[in-house]
Amino acid sequence: MTTKEPLKGRAARLGKLMPSGPSTAARTPFVLLVVVLLGGGLITLLLLNSALNQGSFKLRDLKNRTTELTDEEQALQRDVDDRSAPDALERRARELGMVPGGSPAFLSPDGKVLGEPSKAAAPEPTRTPAAPRTAPPAATGAPAGQPPATPGKTATPGTTATPGKTETPRTTPPAPTNSGR
Repeated sequence: MTTKEPLKGRAARLGKLMPSGPSTAARTPFVLLVVVLLGGGLITLLLLNSALNQGSFKLRDLKNRTTELTDEEQALQRDVDDRSAPDALERRARELGMVPGGSPAFLSPDGKVLGEPSKAAAPEPTRTPAAPRTAPPAATGAPAGQPPATPGKTATPGTTATPGKTETPRTTPPAPTNSGR
């Protein structure tokens, strides 16, 4: 059975379609095409991954900046709220020399004046009582840790003595509160 038997019928027809000898088609271009496609796909995937990572870093930086700006906005809003509180406005108005207004008068639609207008009265300057001295002043004329007093004025702790001005107590701004914003 070393010799080949001829094929008959349908097998013979199919056998004619198959090449009888070694393949003449070159495999090298196909292999190169597959390698180039795989390499190109990997490089494209690498570039896409790098672009996504760079975008995520930029997104994180922008989120951090947004958080910082939001915190700064909230701090500024607290400052505005503190300064626009009625007691703070009154204190600043008094520091500027403003006084509360007198009783107002109103005009009715027919032109009649309702109420008695009055002039705003300047409040009496308040004086702080001088602290009694129990010991004679030091050689510099002022207690240790205190600025020297101006002649005719007594500087008490927490006040400033300036020539020609009324002593005003030093106040610290109110502590910030949480306004619920």
